[in-house]
Amino acid sequence: MKIIIVGATGTIGKKVATELGNRHEIVSAASKSGDVRLDITSFSSILEMLRKIGKFDALISTTGSAYFGPFDIMKEEDFYKGIRSKMMGQINLVMAGKDFINDGGSFTLTSGILWRDPIRNGAGLSFVNGALNSFALSAAIELPRAIRINIVSPGLVEDSADALGAAFPGHVPVTMEKVVAGYVKSVEGFNTGQVIEVV
Repeated sequence: MKIIIVGATGTIGKKVATELGNRHEIVSAASKSGDVRLDITSFSSILEMLRKIGKFDALISTTGSAYFGPFDIMKEEDFYKGIRSKMMGQINLVMAGKDFINDGGSFTLTSGILWRDPIRNGAGLSFVNGALNSFALSAAIELPRAIRINIVSPGLVEDSADALGAAFPGHVPVTMEKVVAGYVKSVEGFNTGQVIEVV
C-alpha cells in the first residue's frame, strides 16, 4: 500500500512509519520536514500536498495541537487553537483526501484518552478529542467506495512520560509497541468507525 503519514517525524508518527515501512510505501508529511510539507491548519495546503502525492491507499494522521492550560483563564481564542489544528486539521485531511484515496482505502486519525479521562488543564484537548471521535463514527457510515475511517486514542505515551507525566497523575504510560499496534490494526485490519483505545 501507499500510505501517507502526516506527522511522520513526531514521537508517534516516526515509530508508526518505521513499522509500516517494513511492508508498505510510506510518504512522510510534516510542517518542517518529510517527503512533502504542509500546514495542517490550511485546507489549501492540505489540498496542495495531496495533488503532489496523487492517489494513495491509506492516510494516517498523528499530528495536531491544542491549548493546554488552566480553564479559569481560557479565552475563546484558546479553544480555536485546537479547533483549527488538531480537530479541523485532521478532519480536513479526510474531507480533501476522500477524492484522492483509492477504493477500499482507509483514514486513521488521532484523538487521545482525555476525551473520557480528563485531567486538570486539559479542557482544550478533551473537547477536541471527543469531537474527532464523533466525526469518525459518523463519517464511517457515509464514506463511499468501501473507504474506512478509524480513530486511535492513546493514553499517556511512554516516550512522552518524562516530559508530560506530571500532568497525568495516576496514568500508567502506554508502551510505544502497543500504540503502534493500534495504527497497524486500523490500516491493515478491516474495522471502520472504531475508536481504538490504547491504554
